[in-house]
Amino acid sequence: MQLTHEEIQFERKNFPITLVCDHIYFQQNIGSLFRISEAFGVENIIFLGKDIPLNPRKINKTSRSTHLHVPHIVIEDTNELIDHLLQNNFEIIALEIASNSKPLNEVKIPQNQKIALLIGSEIDGISTDLLKISNQIVHINMFGKNSSMNVVQAASIALYELTSL
Repeated sequence: MQLTHEEIQFERKNFPITLVCDHIYFQQNIGSLFRISEAFGVENIIFLGKDIPLNPRKINKTSRSTHLHVPHIVIEDTNELIDHLLQNNFEIIALEIASNSKPLNEVKIPQNQKIALLIGSEIDGISTDLLKISNQIVHINMFGKNSSMNVVQAASIALYELTSL
């Protein structure tokens, strides 16, 4: 029998994970990223880019009000984001298919280390500047003809893997 929301007793946990969204502009994706981040106990979200559409009315449908519960900031400049990540000693993990990426299930997380999980834009992926500072570049093994998936689906899989370690 399916349980109601009131009957579900999942353990509440927070993880030292910052989700970094590199120029993600589709409002449905933004709302869904809030929702999945809240579900996986993500500490906060950083949106990189100018004019990120964080209009609560437009993202509320997919976020189901989780945008009210997940701390988030917008950083407009890539160099400012890079400085922030490096100065705060994040283990920077880029989720991208690259010539030097390894399967997600081979990711290694140093003990007691804050994680910055980088995800890329719907069109261009993660910028070269952010890939250069990444400690690890990981990809999700896929077995069909398609070589990519929606950014929210990919982030969900990565967050599941990172919170299961």
